[in-house]
Amino acid sequence: MTLKKKTDSSRKNNIRIGFFQYSATGGQSDFARGAALSKGGKSFLCLPSTVETKEGKRKSTITSVLPPGAVVTTQRSDVMYIVTEYGIADLYLKSIPDRVKALIAVAHPDFRDELKKQAIEAGLIRG
Repeated sequence: MTLKKKTDSSRKNNIRIGFFQYSATGGQSDFARGAALSKGGKSFLCLPSTVETKEGKRKSTITSVLPPGAVVTTQRSDVMYIVTEYGIADLYLKSIPDRVKALIAVAHPDFRDELKKQAIEAGLIRG
């Protein structure tokens, strides 16, 4: 599972739209790694579970694959918690199947069945 625009099993992708770069990496990786290295530190990536496209269609921000041209700025080993309006996914030091299940659990309910189906088809979790 990925976090689209805000992501492999939870790397964060935020600097490109397709093949067009629209921002720099900033300091997000530094903050995530710094939190992990500090005593009692925790990092949280907070995002809405959905976004609305220009066409007015609702899309999940949690997806099974990154779109072409996506660039990852925060490594999955540095991601601790992902927060949506549906809860908190604790991903730190978890296996890929556990990370995938946790991300599906905080995805918008309308997208969870499809995300689970895609994860099973991709061999990320068992059915």
